[in-house]
Amino acid sequence: MKKRLFAQPIRRIWLILVFFALAPLSPLYSSNIQCEWTGIQKIVAVGDLHGDYNSFVDILKGTGLVDQNLHWTGGKTHLVQIGDVMDRGDHAKDILDLLRRLETEAEQTGGKVHFLLGNHEEMNITGIAWEYENYVTLNQFLSFLPESYKERRERKIRKDYAQKPPKGSRLDYPLEQRLRNYWERVWSQAKADRQDSARIEYIRNFREKYGKWLVQHNAVIKIDDIIFVHGGISDRFSNWKLEDINNRMRLELNSFIKENPIEDLQVVYDRNGPLWYRALALNGIKEEDLKPEVDKIFQKLGIKYMILAHTTHIIKSKDEMNRFEGRIWVIDTGINSKIYRGGRETALIIEETGNDIKFSVWPFDFNEENTGAIEQARYLQEGMASRARQLLEFIDYILRGALTTGIFYRGEQ
Repeated sequence: MKKRLFAQPIRRIWLILVFFALAPLSPLYSSNIQCEWTGIQKIVAVGDLHGDYNSFVDILKGTGLVDQNLHWTGGKTHLVQIGDVMDRGDHAKDILDLLRRLETEAEQTGGKVHFLLGNHEEMNITGIAWEYENYVTLNQFLSFLPESYKERRERKIRKDYAQKPPKGSRLDYPLEQRLRNYWERVWSQAKADRQDSARIEYIRNFREKYGKWLVQHNAVIKIDDIIFVHGGISDRFSNWKLEDINNRMRLELNSFIKENPIEDLQVVYDRNGPLWYRALALNGIKEEDLKPEVDKIFQKLGIKYMILAHTTHIIKSKDEMNRFEGRIWVIDTGINSKIYRGGRETALIIEETGNDIKFSVWPFDFNEENTGAIEQARYLQEGMASRARQLLEFIDYILRGALTTGIFYRGEQ
């Protein structure tokens, strides 16, 4: 009897210790975030944006989801942005801010905005985006730095400028250009040094202001008989429940936000994981060779279709967006054409039509009679615009180099 009475306090102490040990993890592992929906009449799915805010706005307006002031007009439509808003382009922050607002507006009319995590969102939360030369652009870097940090670093430059250097000296050029030159140097140093204070501030601020919001979103969702996921669902992950994939992703990414990464990473960085898997989208793999595996994956998931992004397809028609007889759609069409030569703005529109599902692609399936002429004109315009941008960038590069080396020096310092 004494042994039994003695065991009860020990058991209570053990339970208390377990509670306090797990308490810090409880908000990191939210299991009540919905990831499946049914009875949805219309879906608009958009692929990788990579910082191309203007193209995203074009798509939203073109598909009737927003008005001229960028307020939700999509009614009960579900918008699915399938990840990779971050990196390579300049305006990821603007896109995230717009998505954040549209989430609220869509809910008010019975619609829904689903923003799915892509591997580039993951890479910015974990910090490894900095290990790749062309991922974190200068403008993206500046947009996610804390304003107080930027003000502190710019203070001396602004003070020196206020002293008005001699006219004609090599320091006699606009404040904006001085600041730009300064931040280019800071950015270059941040890319080269993992311990650089600016890189650390970027990662910390991104995690705090956007990372915590991002991880409340899913990596994979199911709407009726359709899976939406950035990279794809491999055979191994088709054995997981969707909520388990999402919850595990949240747990792992939140451990980076808390600056205490867990050692047992099961989803983050996994090349066969939902953010990285490519086999279902690669044109180099023959469909007949992969069909048995696709059949097995679809059967285990209980789906008819899967919508992917991640693997860029430069296309000329909507037929090039689907594989396996229309069961898989790859909607990363290089929307940011400044990065992907020949890339184009597209959106996959999925509509319930009685007992069937209709797939159409904006802009291909709209104004079809004039599509050929419109596309040719657009291609020529984009080519001319691209060459003009390259020329301007080259001139800007030469001018900035001249200012830095003092070629335009015309007087005594």
